Amino acid sequence: MRFPFRRSLLIASLTVSLAAPLSSAEVPAPEPVQPPSGLSEARYAAVRQGILAAERMAAGHGHRRRAEVLRAMADPARRFLFFDGRDGGRAAEVFGDPATAERVAVLVPGSDTSLDRYGRLRSGASALREELGGRAAVVAWLGYRTPGTYEAALLTPDRADAAAPALRALVDELGPARVSLLCHSYGAVVCGRAAPDLDGVASIVLFGAPGTGTTGPLGTQAPVWAARAGGDWIARVPHARFDLPFVTLGLGLDPVDPAAGTRVFPAGDGGHSDYLRPGSPALRTIARIVSGDA
Repeated sequence: MRFPFRRSLLIASLTVSLAAPLSSAEVPAPEPVQPPSGLSEARYAAVRQGILAAERMAAGHGHRRRAEVLRAMADPARRFLFFDGRDGGRAAEVFGDPATAERVAVLVPGSDTSLDRYGRLRSGASALREELGGRAAVVAWLGYRTPGTYEAALLTPDRADAAAPALRALVDELGPARVSLLCHSYGAVVCGRAAPDLDGVASIVLFGAPGTGTTGPLGTQAPVWAARAGGDWIARVPHARFDLPFVTLGLGLDPVDPAAGTRVFPAGDGGHSDYLRPGSPALRTIARIVSGDA
């Protein structure tokens, strides 16, 4: 009687394995389109076609959740500077018109951000754009493979080092003199690693950060601001960096530490994901920094 039971258990296990959804990085996607340069409607339209192609491929492979996300992203009312559906996904969505805006904020997200978990990044960007008003634009920049909360990659600056060149290229395209970088969680490490080669940005804001990716000030002429909310669990993360022979462990200085050389501002009592929540004190202050009124 034991053999039929074991055979049934094996069949059930295989069924569950085959039915389990693919991870975000495993969802197939086509090569990204190469859109026209410039901040134009032609570019947004070309990227939209690339999103639709990725939606068709995801649907064809049975990944309905990803297909639904991409179908929503391809809405003609939304605009993207670039899109790549491979390896968890890359995208840069714009809110407002960065071609004519007086100020542009680039929102750099942290861990566990992907196309399948894009909603939180988009909500924060939308709330910030609403707080800033019509003179400013916001870019939600999912431009790198973010580490997962339980991945070893979260303990090293390697993903940040890989992301930094793409962030610098975006800032150069948008015009650095009017660009502010808003860097949340592990995104602060990305901004910290990119900062020494970012000339002329208006400001850099680090919030909810596990570190700066450095052992001292960021090495930039731009004003650097930092905040950590009272209810943010990130305060319990050790801040250190160890350069070992084959790997660097740790994410560097706490950005609210005086040794980091930042301008610290209060962020209220919210949690790790509440900085850009509508009505939050952190959102109001971040908007003032972007606007040049802080």
